[in-house]
Amino acid sequence: MGVEIRESPVSDEDFAEMEAFVRDYLAASVANEDEGGRMRWYPWHSAEYRFNHIRNVVELAEKIARQEGANVDVTRVAALFHDIAKLEVDQDVHAEEGARIAREYLTTRGDYPQSFIDQVCQSVRDHSYQGDLADLPLETQCLIEADILDKIGANGAALMLLRMGYESRTHMDTAEMVGRVLERGEEARERVRNQTAKDIADRRLKRVRWFKEWLEAEVTGMDA
Repeated sequence: MGVEIRESPVSDEDFAEMEAFVRDYLAASVANEDEGGRMRWYPWHSAEYRFNHIRNVVELAEKIARQEGANVDVTRVAALFHDIAKLEVDQDVHAEEGARIAREYLTTRGDYPQSFIDQVCQSVRDHSYQGDLADLPLETQCLIEADILDKIGANGAALMLLRMGYESRTHMDTAEMVGRVLERGEEARERVRNQTAKDIADRRLKRVRWFKEWLEAEVTGMDA
């Protein structure tokens, strides 16, 4: 469990400024590179997609945190910064770099409690943790669960369908690709720990399963 912070140190105006900073940082990460940024040739690695993913994770993480009794400010600010470095550094160091950026921002642009800054940065640093989520503070659990959940519902299905074009697949492969989202979702359902996250996963899995069955029922010759 994280150190409890009873006051809410982040106003709506503060959070809006942080959000604008993250959006502009992502855009700047790709603006001056000849190739348009690291992995820019995939639309889901663009600044636009990455910012949309971050906003999705913020919304999900905040919902889980409120229901599970985590510190909402720590969770939502960590969610906002968790992928800020994703487009400019390698995957294996983006969490550590994101924590560094978050600490610099929070220490220079506000009067936030040190305990709050430390918790936010620790959550950002640990959001790629692959072990048992029970080993982590509740706020970090909520962030990781939200990050996982964004990839297994409508967003995950849309990205998988978009990927079909890049792999020169036909519409007859749609059920197979949606099946991959379903498999990922079932794995995520087993990994998330908090009941709120499990409930969200169940709802999303139900919709993805229905979509796959719909495709197989109405498109002649489409195999399961």
